Amino acid sequence: MLKEAFDRGDKFADYQTLNSLQEYVLINPKRQRVECFRRRDNGLWNLEFYTAEKSVFQLKSIEFEGSLADLYEDVYFELQSEI
Repeated sequence: MLKEAFDRGDKFADYQTLNSLQEYVLINPKRQRVECFRRRDNGLWNLEFYTAEKSVFQLKSIEFEGSLADLYEDVYFELQSEI
């Protein structure tokens, strides 16, 4: 959890200072979910997330489209009990 907090906090804040950075992508290792933060023309960041229901994700800065099935191929998730 500490690594995830760092990736979402200080690390992302540092990357935001790079003017050339257009997208910041986080891939969830615990479930099929990709989060893509995109810099808008006004410098603000938008979050778009992709889940198994969408089935594909896009990285617009490099004109790439991929499937979540391919990204998570051979990844097995632990069953999580509901509390």
